Amino acid sequence: MDRNVISLLLLASLIALGCIAAGCTDLPETTSAESAPPAGEEAPDNRTTAEGAGSVVAGSNRFAVDLYRQLANDPQYAGQNLFFSPYSISSALAITYEGARGTTADEIRSVLYLPENDTLRRTGFAGIDAGLNRGDANYTFRTANALWAEETYPFLPGYIDTAGRWYAANATNLDFINDPEASRATINRWVEEKTEDKIRDLLPAGSIVPLTRLVITNAIYFKGTWTEQFDANETREEEFRVAPDETVLVPMMQRTDEEAVYGYAQTDTLQVLELPYAHGDGTELSMLVLLPKEDNLTAAEEGLDAETVAELRQSLVRERVRVFFPKFTLETEYSLPGTLAAMGMPTAFSPDADLSGMDGTRNLFISEVVHKAFVDVNEEGTEAAAATGVVVNLKSAPVEETVPEFRADHPFVFLIVENDSGTVLFMGRVANPESP
Repeated sequence: MDRNVISLLLLASLIALGCIAAGCTDLPETTSAESAPPAGEEAPDNRTTAEGAGSVVAGSNRFAVDLYRQLANDPQYAGQNLFFSPYSISSALAITYEGARGTTADEIRSVLYLPENDTLRRTGFAGIDAGLNRGDANYTFRTANALWAEETYPFLPGYIDTAGRWYAANATNLDFINDPEASRATINRWVEEKTEDKIRDLLPAGSIVPLTRLVITNAIYFKGTWTEQFDANETREEEFRVAPDETVLVPMMQRTDEEAVYGYAQTDTLQVLELPYAHGDGTELSMLVLLPKEDNLTAAEEGLDAETVAELRQSLVRERVRVFFPKFTLETEYSLPGTLAAMGMPTAFSPDADLSGMDGTRNLFISEVVHKAFVDVNEEGTEAAAATGVVVNLKSAPVEETVPEFRADHPFVFLIVENDSGTVLFMGRVANPESP
């Protein structure tokens, strides 16, 4: 698979957006998503896989920008740090999409920019996941998917097979009906294991209920060191402007020696710095930082589209740069149904949801999409993790219309009323109908 494709995916999906926000603003384990195709179906060739990966990357990056802007413009996150993994969210919702039909599917595909062609979409995700999990001697990167199904519910074998074959999302049966809390604990332990305990309690208390029928999870983890590490002895407490008239003290790393050579570019409004991570024969990873020349973050956020980022990366020139960069640790969590609905996919969360590709009925809907992320940036490098959970519940049984019964078999009061004016003309009580 093309190294540049993977590099661009990682740049946009895990590191760049989170670091822009932070630095410029305030069931079995499977290691590969590749497996044999169904009987009678040709295995995709490398060209098909590369084309699919390119389509998935392009879509995931567009979704990343859309989601960043949606969160950044949400009043509840005003002035707050943002950090998330768009690839984690895309992966979990792509598996959900495989079971969606009609308007529900159209909306999910549109918001996530998923390839409509099944082969391109599936081989794309499978190829990317296989490349990510291939590893490197100098850093750790892995991603994993899983299905968690109510043990008594009849999911379609085709859906379970597609999730396992192309997304390495093997299914584990749990007892959601009788023991939802134990089921929640099982899923959360899996997430903790896959993220080196950086993402804990992904599914909050009460998110799994007896009506839950399926949970789809993705976990992603990265730990890497800088190609040229910062000297901890050079880190100093310095001011960081959170507003034009407000500063806070932060531990500021620095590299000002003659060996501080980095990819660097600038525009009228931005300075752009590329901080590479050490690697061996695996994918090259780096952090791209967009720093406004003034305190107006809009200058950096306007650069958040795939074309502009690509142009900025192409304009980078390796030169000596005096670098001052803060250490930081972020932990974020989001409940995304409202956000995703506002972005254009409301039907999946409504009584009109059509997830019939999962079970052959229209009885399921998405009750929750939760996402948690963690990042720690220090002198040695970066550790980052994220996880996404999509909770699919059974729609509440429709309330049957009941015909009321009025049985006057006990004392009652009655009135005779003139309807136009509402005047009570007579009023009485019946205590015993047989008495005169």
